[in-house]
Amino acid sequence: MDTAHKKTKAAKWIVAIILAIGGILMVLPFIWMVLSSLKTDTEIMQFPPTILPQDPTMDNFKELFSAFNFFVYFKNTMIIVICSFGGLFLNAMAGFGFAKYKFKGKNFLFYLVLATMMIPGQVTMIPVYLILNAMGLTNTMAGIVLPGLVGAFGIFLFRQFMSTISNEMFEAARLDGASEWKIFWRIVLPVSRPVLAVQGILTFIGAWNSFLWPLIVANDEKYYTLSIGLQLLKGQYTSNYALQMAGSTFMIIPIIIVFLVFQKYILQGFNVSGLK
Repeated sequence: MDTAHKKTKAAKWIVAIILAIGGILMVLPFIWMVLSSLKTDTEIMQFPPTILPQDPTMDNFKELFSAFNFFVYFKNTMIIVICSFGGLFLNAMAGFGFAKYKFKGKNFLFYLVLATMMIPGQVTMIPVYLILNAMGLTNTMAGIVLPGLVGAFGIFLFRQFMSTISNEMFEAARLDGASEWKIFWRIVLPVSRPVLAVQGILTFIGAWNSFLWPLIVANDEKYYTLSIGLQLLKGQYTSNYALQMAGSTFMIIPIIIVFLVFQKYILQGFNVSGLK
């Protein structure tokens, strides 16, 4: 018995060491990027390379906002993020409707929504662009934001989670005179916090990294996002690696912070007590 226990413990240690090594190898490029953003371009190019910056400086970040138009890109990205969070509640309402309401053609409509998940986004870009162009919404922030407000995956995830909520809670609330909106706001959303957190993380990452669609719709630089700005930065400052590292760090750090804050909800959100 002791021998088996020792073997199990040794196996756990081996797995832990392998995972630790793999984690360090994955994190090293990010650490190098952050440290390089605090170096001068001369220090980055010197050989042998230094790990820690000899004279840490924030000049690279200052230059992003002074010499480059990063403040405008940041503002546009934040507008997309905020609007995307509004779309998160639209997904939640649609998921609640599919989960708890009965109406004609519900199953067919839900399967139709799921069918859109099989269509690559690149296929629908041209039709959506033509529709927006006919509406006069190209080269506008509304044209950038509107197509991404709702998505089949978000509706599906909310529907599967909300299907597990007991109907007795809703019936009791209706007997007490609660409206459907109050039931959704006071009961459904608080219970759905795990899946809201997961969808919030995915929504934030998708909106923060938005690149292709804003690049297609926007012809004016005043509507560009951070991802487009970073690509322009790499094109205009090809040899200035310190500035590129600062731009990349500015893009990555918020995502890491959001993930670290909400990571405990990830498994809770995807564990929807069995998919129906």
